Amino acid sequence: MAWYLGRVGQYGLVLLVAMTFNFALPRAMPGSPLRYLAGEDVGLLTPAQVADLRATYGLDRPLAAQYVAYLGDTLRGAWGFSFQLGKPVAEAIRERLPWTLLLVGSSLLVATAFGIIAGAIAAWRRGGRFDTAALSSAILVDALPTFWLGMLFVAVFAVSWRLLPVFGAYTPWGDRSGWPFVLDVARHLVLPATTLTLASLSGTFLVMRYAMLDVLGQDYVRTARAKGLPERRVVMGHAVRNALLPVSTVVFLNLGFLVGGATVVETVFAYPGVGTLLYQAVLARDYPVLQGAFFMLTVSVLLANALADAVYPLLDPRVRRGG
Repeated sequence: MAWYLGRVGQYGLVLLVAMTFNFALPRAMPGSPLRYLAGEDVGLLTPAQVADLRATYGLDRPLAAQYVAYLGDTLRGAWGFSFQLGKPVAEAIRERLPWTLLLVGSSLLVATAFGIIAGAIAAWRRGGRFDTAALSSAILVDALPTFWLGMLFVAVFAVSWRLLPVFGAYTPWGDRSGWPFVLDVARHLVLPATTLTLASLSGTFLVMRYAMLDVLGQDYVRTARAKGLPERRVVMGHAVRNALLPVSTVVFLNLGFLVGGATVVETVFAYPGVGTLLYQAVLARDYPVLQGAFFMLTVSVLLANALADAVYPLLDPRVRRGG
């Protein structure tokens, strides 16, 4: 119990520090939301009009007062109104979140499955052609910038070959019911999901490969082979099951980081998720949206870490005995 209470305290401290940065970083950016609120004629406003506009949106208060109000409002779920959308921030995020979860969920599922399978085979066939090719490809893809990879897919599959749509989550003028809509959404999902999958696949592959290599050298694996068990049973029944323990931690952490990492992919493909909303908020200096989106991303990362801490002892009895 003391261990769990200590972890809760650590997460609470991290959340407070992250919320402080979430408040400070948007206001440290050059520019002001007044240009978006008042349009291009902001320079023609009188000082009284500027003061009235700042007071309307609470920008005239001292930063300390804004910070205290921000902490209280955020913890209560009152994230304010968007400067650019004119609607509650929570509503704006709620409208975009399902698309981000669809993109992140499908990418994480595919990346985890392929990473585990490819990593296990590569370690089992260490030094072979598959291991060399897979390891080289994983290192190469991991070194490529995500936005460059996305633009490459756009240039090849959307512009040159015209096989897949280039932007959005669905065709605006298409049918939005039944299987035609499902297939339309799937076609729009292919390119961004593939880009995000490749961006996270190499990490899962590398962790699985090195964990598998470590397990294959353990005494209980050599004992199983000495007993005459088939190689496939040794690998699947003994090695893979134990090599999955560190991979599970990577999967949970990817679940948190991919929600934020999807920002670049969503921007490249104009995918209507939280990442695109965050990018538009940066351009408009929309402080409430930035604060709300950053808070959601912070909580998602902390929840993923907490889930990993809670699940890992259930997967590895040695951790429970050590506790």
